[in-house]
Amino acid sequence: MAEAVTIARPYAEAVFALADAGGALAKWSQALAAMSAVAANADVRAAVGNPNLTPDQVYGLFAAATGDLATEMQNLVRVLIENGRLGQLPEIRDIFEALKNEREGVVDALITSAFPLDKRQLAELVADLEGRFKRKVKPQVNVDPGLIGGVRMQVGDEVIDGSVRGKLAAMSAALMK
Repeated sequence: MAEAVTIARPYAEAVFALADAGGALAKWSQALAAMSAVAANADVRAAVGNPNLTPDQVYGLFAAATGDLATEMQNLVRVLIENGRLGQLPEIRDIFEALKNEREGVVDALITSAFPLDKRQLAELVADLEGRFKRKVKPQVNVDPGLIGGVRMQVGDEVIDGSVRGKLAAMSAALMK
């Protein structure tokens, strides 16, 4: 996994620099999401690995699946195909998104709740996280009934576990000592 990230990083940084200079971070973000979804498709992966297809044929297949791409994006796809790196598009997208979020002062938060959260509850959690991390928070919400109750939040490498399951595990660990 580390090798894929190492290979993808220079491409992602180059794309980020191009997008940032052109003021097109959002446009590139959307395009990379679409391109990485196509690149992750099993049929496309099989075509990319087919030695009987020329790079132009692979590009034609990829372009047909992604639709109309801007010239810079077409060039990226062609470079990735020529270098045998089209499969790295999901990693390139992930690194690009991390760079974009850092530039925009945004942090991703994974919020897992035992029960579905209504809009007010989610807004309160996001406001609390924004106050704590001094950055705009982009939440991703999951429901896990196994938490029993409460919420578990992960922002970067920091975990805030306010779930009943987490508190029971902490009590169990304390009793075992």
